[in-house]
Amino acid sequence: MSLLQRIARRLGQDRFLKLLGLYPPYLGAGVSVTHVAADLSVVEVELRLSAWNRNFVGTQFGGSLYSMCDPFFMLMLMMQLGEGYAVWDKSASIEFLRPGRGKVKARFELPRERVEQIRAETDAKGKINPAFEVTVLDLHGEPVARVQKTLSVRRKETARAAA
Repeated sequence: MSLLQRIARRLGQDRFLKLLGLYPPYLGAGVSVTHVAADLSVVEVELRLSAWNRNFVGTQFGGSLYSMCDPFFMLMLMMQLGEGYAVWDKSASIEFLRPGRGKVKARFELPRERVEQIRAETDAKGKINPAFEVTVLDLHGEPVARVQKTLSVRRKETARAAA
């Protein structure tokens, strides 16, 4: 178990996710975690436009838009599945839909039913690659970017045998 995993366990996983806004790359980029459901089924984040994440034409830097979405599905799934499973990012893509001209938000949803479906499928197949999608919205609810993530999920015994 990594140091960060031990800290998350001690603080409580929902509080740990909330504190990710203090992670230095997120502090610099202006990413804030604004809501974490106690059951880890929902995480909401914001990215404010600042001098640190503004691109050449004055809008949200694409790397910051992706960064605000990068870890959450993996962390939410890893924490909900528990220690018996290895969860890694496998691939990601981002589609830019319109310029981000101010604060933007993203809401990650991973309901318990989906987690249990992933658990059952992983137990049956040994390894799966579930896909997730989140849309980054501006303050008017207009889509700015769409991020697709594919994760790799294995039982830990399977992960060790493959290593």
